[in-house]
Amino acid sequence: MNYRLIFKLIGNVLRIEALFMLFPLLVSFIYGGGDHPAFLWSILISAAVGTILAKLNPKDKNFRAKDAFVVAGFSWIFLSLFGALPFYFSGYFNSFVDCVFESISGFTTTGSSILTNVEVLPKGILFWRSFSHWIGGMGILMFMIAVMPSINASSVNLLRAESTGPAPDKIVPRIQETAKIMYMIYFAMTVILVVFLKIAGLPIFDSMLNAFSVAGTGGFSNMNASIGGYNNIAAEIIMTVFMFLFGISFSLYFALLGRKFEKFIKDTELKIYFGVVIVSILIITINISGLYNGIWEALRHSSFQVSSIISTTGFATTDFNLWPTLSKSILVFLMFTGCCAGSTGGGMKLIRFIILFKAAKVELDKIFHPGSVKAVSINGKKISNDIVFKTSLFFFIYFAIFFVSLLLISIDNKDIVSSATAVIASLSNVGPGLGTVGPTGNYAAFSSFSKIVFSFCMIAGRLEFFPVLVLFTPHVWKRRVIK
Repeated sequence: MNYRLIFKLIGNVLRIEALFMLFPLLVSFIYGGGDHPAFLWSILISAAVGTILAKLNPKDKNFRAKDAFVVAGFSWIFLSLFGALPFYFSGYFNSFVDCVFESISGFTTTGSSILTNVEVLPKGILFWRSFSHWIGGMGILMFMIAVMPSINASSVNLLRAESTGPAPDKIVPRIQETAKIMYMIYFAMTVILVVFLKIAGLPIFDSMLNAFSVAGTGGFSNMNASIGGYNNIAAEIIMTVFMFLFGISFSLYFALLGRKFEKFIKDTELKIYFGVVIVSILIITINISGLYNGIWEALRHSSFQVSSIISTTGFATTDFNLWPTLSKSILVFLMFTGCCAGSTGGGMKLIRFIILFKAAKVELDKIFHPGSVKAVSINGKKISNDIVFKTSLFFFIYFAIFFVSLLLISIDNKDIVSSATAVIASLSNVGPGLGTVGPTGNYAAFSSFSKIVFSFCMIAGRLEFFPVLVLFTPHVWKRRVIK
């Protein structure tokens, strides 16, 4: 294990985080609220610790796969711990565990909260909560690769460790250029969304916060009633569209910029994503039509909630806890699936369901035609048996962690619907579940122990398990001798 390199990179992550904290500090000075000391102390501590670690001078500057996984796992843990400092110093949270939970929920773009009244928070803290979504949406290591020229070619292992999906692709030969292009697209889409929300009638501060949450597919709002608190149909429509758009792989947006329209249109995962969204909206609209004033109001709420849940944003315009069982079941299904790989969304990713479905079809064909030689292929490309195996392993790990986590939080003796959907929402980085953790509820009633379990689930789900599980593998920590 290359310890010096690992901690040097973690130090750089903390220094970048300290720079990001300057934005909420500026907001706190502009709007007042008395939260600026919280950010000053947090910046000082993060920068000091980060600088000390960044001064380490490794003999070997190449990343091995295990080094990258450890860096990814530890980076997100340290990012969240130091990101919790402004919450802690602000005095608006009951315990440091609550601060860490809120921070992890922000950076992993989950959007779960322990706060019962967010509207009393000062503007700086509100900005930091939502801005953490934007930072975590594309990934802090992706940002570091984009801005730091010292990161060498072997950093492709870092990209793989943090990226979502079974086989993350580089869109250009140079990994640093890939990261820059991704962030340029990400930034441009965020700015466009801010402008649209401002035109729709939201204040500029609210437009920025909601844009951060939508872009990162997070879900933190500065309103207790989430987006429903604005009662702004135009803003809801805009956010419905953009939540859907941020659930699409950014590599496909790059294809559009390169005028590769056929690649965009014919992408299998995108077509399935679009189909699942449309079918879900239609079924839910019909199912809930009797609860609202006409079919159009039902369509408005169903389309927003479907787009919010499948993109794992977690915003709400209505209390879907009150919906019929069929509609709630569809939403739970969408919590599992998530959106497209390579997007800012969470969940298992539709591409994995597609791979396993096609793998099952191939195996069934072999039963009826033993001599046939068929392979799993997507978008005209053969999917290796290794990827099929890793996809199957991913499903096993997901449900193994789900059941163990459910057993652990059952100690709190909450109802099974609330407990189960809380774990699903944490693993898939959705935010709201059903029951007491529904769109009008929160996670405040759970014990500190359960919040720690949820925190683990959020980080594990965001990194798709392996970078976190690697940290618990003993042989990974054996020192590598450099000759």
